[in-house]
Amino acid sequence: MKRGLSLLGFAQKAGKVVSGQIGCERAIKKKRAQLVLIAGDATPNTRELFVGLCCRHAVPYRIWGRKEDLGRAIGKTPRAAVAILDRQFASRLQSLIDDFNNPGERLEEDLWR
Repeated sequence: MKRGLSLLGFAQKAGKVVSGQIGCERAIKKKRAQLVLIAGDATPNTRELFVGLCCRHAVPYRIWGRKEDLGRAIGKTPRAAVAILDRQFASRLQSLIDDFNNPGERLEEDLWR
């Protein structure tokens, strides 16, 4: 998780992150968002809003971390949603999150190669 939050901080410094409800909604609707991170402790309404938007606009999303962690990683107050605008940052972060959530799958794949 630390590596993911660190990468999120680098993306913020590079200017490739938008946070907050309005900024993320705009990025999704304008098809600028490559990945949306939704905090696990976000309210159900917020979660439904972003999951629905991401599904309608075919933007990948992950429910990951806490609002406090996401906000701290980008140097801001707690954030319920963060959109990554860069394809490389998004794909790397997505793979880190997937590996973190499913550590056993990766090991099984490596054994069969």
